[in-house]
Amino acid sequence: MNPRHFVTFMDLSGEEVRSLIHRAVELKRLKTIYEPLKNKVLGMIFEKSSTRTRVSFETGMIQFGGGAIFLSPRDTQLGRGEPVEDSARVLTRMVDAIMLRTISHRTVEIFAEHSRVPVINGLSDRFHPCQVLADMQTYFEHRGDIAGKTVAWIGDGNNMCQTYIHAAQQLGFTVHIASPPGYDAEPELIRQAGVHCKLTRDPLAAADGADLVVTDVWASMGQEDEQALRAKAFADYQVNAKLMAVAAPDALFMHCLPAHRGEEVSAGVIDGPQSVVWDEAENRLHAQKALLEFLLPPDN
Repeated sequence: MNPRHFVTFMDLSGEEVRSLIHRAVELKRLKTIYEPLKNKVLGMIFEKSSTRTRVSFETGMIQFGGGAIFLSPRDTQLGRGEPVEDSARVLTRMVDAIMLRTISHRTVEIFAEHSRVPVINGLSDRFHPCQVLADMQTYFEHRGDIAGKTVAWIGDGNNMCQTYIHAAQQLGFTVHIASPPGYDAEPELIRQAGVHCKLTRDPLAAADGADLVVTDVWASMGQEDEQALRAKAFADYQVNAKLMAVAAPDALFMHCLPAHRGEEVSAGVIDGPQSVVWDEAENRLHAQKALLEFLLPPDN
């Protein structure tokens, strides 16, 4: 039997995503010891540094009675040029699941193609499904089901934006994307989303009546040399009080963190009453525990 993977949001049905979200809420409330993954091991491969991804996955496995192994390029033959296919064939004979935080999305895809065990995308250059799963849990907790709602994405059409495009299709909401020219999400993803995705150059138009406003840093990890260029391009795309004022009165604000106050978001918004970024960050743990339980059932 082939393992299930979580490489993109599209690997799960809308029903499965909702089930995971509700399970994550249950696990968050659980106060008793629960160890469904006792003696299971998660291999964690990091090509990019991390705070939330590493701590949430490692903590989740410990709380579930299992363990996690941190692997960086310095620790493995991947860093010395071993083909991804070979590393996948070897490592997945020794661990029960693999989580990768990689530079190239193709690395995750190749790993999944040659893996005997579930593969989870902890972040790639194209998608960040674990983060958006936590975002969705956070919205459900605060406002209920997101079906029929409007999400405003303000800024770079990056991996987070592209995962929101997938999530909109799976959960039945609409994402309004405001990005400057040259920083759009992939055209094919936008085309596939159909009515679930709308594009504009005007951030205020995107945020008009939105139930959730989301942004990310202007220059992601690995793009530091573009900082000055991006700061100029995104100067009019800050999420601030003026922008939040045109959103729905009970709109929430999210950011996957780390954030740069005064750049993509004002301090008044991220530290204000509409911001749920700390719940969002915590929910990485609970959403990923639900995902691990789903991908690695006790009788697996």
